[in-house]
Amino acid sequence: MGIERIAEWDDRNAFGLNLLFAAGKRPTRAALRDLVEENRTIAISHDPLANTHLQLVTAASEVDPAVTRRLESNRDDHWVELLREGLTFDLHGLAPGKACDHDDFENFFDFDTSSNALRLEALKIVPSQHLAGASQTIPVAKGMIALARDLVHHFEDIVAIGWEPAKSLIGNRYFESVATAWLDGGAFPALGLTAFRETFDGALQTEGLVFWIGQELRIEPPLSTDKV
Repeated sequence: MGIERIAEWDDRNAFGLNLLFAAGKRPTRAALRDLVEENRTIAISHDPLANTHLQLVTAASEVDPAVTRRLESNRDDHWVELLREGLTFDLHGLAPGKACDHDDFENFFDFDTSSNALRLEALKIVPSQHLAGASQTIPVAKGMIALARDLVHHFEDIVAIGWEPAKSLIGNRYFESVATAWLDGGAFPALGLTAFRETFDGALQTEGLVFWIGQELRIEPPLSTDKV
């Protein structure tokens, strides 16, 4: 396959991580470029719209802003590929395109679940085409979480992070804190990247631990009565 992207590659339904923004606050490509200027650990490694602009420049020496607006308005999915520490991830759902769909969340960590708080718009980070064969390995997942942490740090309008394997929605400040601690060598953020649910017979069972170790964990009564 080499290093070139296949034109028809579509990973919008792949496993990933959701960045939930307040309505109308999703960033544009220009905002992503500002991020890259400030954070030298991140680069835009592929931008399909920029490549279109490059062809236009070759043909006409300059890009007409009206052409740019028309190209953007004709695309439903606005995305870029981001490079961080040798790993590439696609970021879908940029404005002015459509927000990404996301699964329903069942486990909440430091997040207000009121009806107003749930009116959010999602961006989605997924491993890029080059990482498709390793998309659910721990190094790739850790790189994706590191990228999300950097985006949370830069974009104040990110309200929460959705982690699909645990169906969890994690408040922005809590996510930034526990992710940073883990990336710096601290404890794994089990509450958030995994979750617990109570079964009908009073046991506690993990949700999302299978992603990390290949199986879930069940704690039987009477141990499960002490939730702490």
